[in-house]
Amino acid sequence: MLEIPESCNLAEQINSHLVGKTIVKVTVNSSPHKFAWLNKNLNDYVIRLTGKQIDNAFARGGMVEVIIGPDKLVFSDGVSLRYSPSKAELTPKHQLLLEFANGTFLSASVQMYGGLFLLINGKTDDPYYLGSVEKPSPLTDEFNENYFQGLILNSPAEKLSVKAFLAAEQRIPGLGNGTLQDILFYAGINPKRKLNTLSGEEKKNLFTALKSTLKKMSDHGGRNTETDLFGHPGGYEVILCSRKAESGCPKCGGAIVKEAYMGGSIYYCPSCQK
Repeated sequence: MLEIPESCNLAEQINSHLVGKTIVKVTVNSSPHKFAWLNKNLNDYVIRLTGKQIDNAFARGGMVEVIIGPDKLVFSDGVSLRYSPSKAELTPKHQLLLEFANGTFLSASVQMYGGLFLLINGKTDDPYYLGSVEKPSPLTDEFNENYFQGLILNSPAEKLSVKAFLAAEQRIPGLGNGTLQDILFYAGINPKRKLNTLSGEEKKNLFTALKSTLKKMSDHGGRNTETDLFGHPGGYEVILCSRKAESGCPKCGGAIVKEAYMGGSIYYCPSCQK
């Protein structure tokens, strides 16, 4: 799933490899998917995009925004983007396919769920997209300790767990259950801890771990559990995930616990993250 590190890397790759390419053919929803969300009028994609060039791309939290003339294509966190140098290398199923004048392709496909929205003249009232645009990314200086402490002060701390605070309600767009695990490991905080039980020092540690971990993930081209525009895994080696759970804690060597929590799995070391 796309989170901050992956959306940043994908936007950079699109800017490096796709900018200036002219779209000569648009195929929409050739493989219908119940949880692939597109504009109601599928012909809009063909009419608005054919003959246009890719202008640039931006990371918007856990979304990738591609500027094409006056319009925008926005891919949400459940969409897999793949650039293919030839038709023979295309993924077999996709919900949106852009063919370029030089015979290459950009495909967008959904496995579990995801949105592939065309914003005509860049306009939308979608709160998730607007929040991703308006709120500062943890990778920027604007997301500083004062801003982070403000998020805590404006949250119902007595009710929220640390996981709920960080990864729910779009408080920090693009920070989800995937990146959350390593952030909390480095902070030494259990994902089920109540936010109001954290000391001032623990809140500082959490802020520092959040900033540094997301930067490291982004600098390495995303997590190795996710793939980039060319199908290659990211360069950041995830510490806490299903692949590594049996390896034990890299700090103390103890067992890693996996639990179902808040609609997803959490991983933690009960000794290092009490």
